[in-house]
Amino acid sequence: MSNDQYYGGQQYDPYANGNGNGQNPNQGPANQGQANQGPDVTQTWEGQTWDTSYQPTVSYEQVQAERARAAQQEAYRQQYAPDQQQPYAPYAPDQAAQPPAASYESYGTPAAYYAEPQQAQGQAQAHGQGQAPIPAHASAAPVETAPGPVAEAGPSYSSPTTSGNTRITDAQRARAEGRSPVIEPGMQPAALTAVLGLLLAGGAALGTYGLLVPLVLLQGLTAAGWFRLNGMWPARQGIALAFAGGLAADAALLATGRENAAAAILGTLGVWVLLCLVLQLRSHADPDERMYGLMATIASAALTVVATGHLGAEPDAVVVGGVGVAAAVLARVLPLPGPVSLIAALLAAAGAGIAAGGLTDLGSSGALLGLGAGVCALVGLRVASYDYPSRFVHMTAGVALPLTAAAPAVYLLGRALA
Repeated sequence: MSNDQYYGGQQYDPYANGNGNGQNPNQGPANQGQANQGPDVTQTWEGQTWDTSYQPTVSYEQVQAERARAAQQEAYRQQYAPDQQQPYAPYAPDQAAQPPAASYESYGTPAAYYAEPQQAQGQAQAHGQGQAPIPAHASAAPVETAPGPVAEAGPSYSSPTTSGNTRITDAQRARAEGRSPVIEPGMQPAALTAVLGLLLAGGAALGTYGLLVPLVLLQGLTAAGWFRLNGMWPARQGIALAFAGGLAADAALLATGRENAAAAILGTLGVWVLLCLVLQLRSHADPDERMYGLMATIASAALTVVATGHLGAEPDAVVVGGVGVAAAVLARVLPLPGPVSLIAALLAAAGAGIAAGGLTDLGSSGALLGLGAGVCALVGLRVASYDYPSRFVHMTAGVALPLTAAAPAVYLLGRALA
């Protein structure tokens, strides 16, 4: 491909651009060749590239005609957009200023193969007045945009993920907001506690073995809920050990009889504390972690064994205590202020005790037993609400701890009032 074809049929003159450096426009970096060339000399590629595989043969007259047409179009645009910056042809000292060329040439037109460097119109005016050229980035003044309408505050969402975002729990929201670590279990756990308390009352009315089935369920929930309440999960060995202690206490009480319930419960508790110590001494965990696990295991086993007190108490006392606990937890979840809710729960427990005592031999003394069971139930409910509990804690410890904490009161007050 000849150079004569691109320079209007004339031989290349190294001094045509007026600087005499003799640099071939087809050599060196593109920006350097364009800066040293005249307005009628354009560097072109002679090799085959992805967009120059075909270049039609054009003449210099076609290029000038194309540029004149582009100048007319540009002048027409300036009538409707006078503030818009327009490109210009580079200034040459030995020639007159060329009309401004189009900013973008269409692919395949003659001017597309004779493109010249484009600059801002402000630089062309500076050249015409003999001043130094102004950089393009300095001529562009910052444009201040009017503030758009502020969107109303709405729920903020996290970035989308392919696996989805897990729902934030009430405990996590309370911890993030810095609210109180005490979160009440709510209506559903309270309803389950009431159902389990009524099952205990009904089982006690049926007999010892009728009471054993809901009692075993209560002991299982207590063992699992206490470990999860302490943040230890999974703790299958500890839960199994605590649950086994409750079953052992039940078996010992059934073997020795209700009159020896205290000895059976305390004896089983002592044996299980010793067993927990031995198992923790064989653990290879860190000392702090081992001590924490030991305390959680002993507490869970103790609570599970103490729940056996329902089995050792008088049947009438279990009936009154179960009804009193059910009334207390249901009244506690009512939407009332704190002190009012507490008083309402205690009054409900006492009233339920009076009603249940009327159906048994306890009579009006059932109010005292129901009140005592209600106080212990509220303490257990408060424990299950502490330290940002999860939903699992509410459905295990929140259900079982009110009834488990009421077992000593049912046993002792039932023996005293009988």
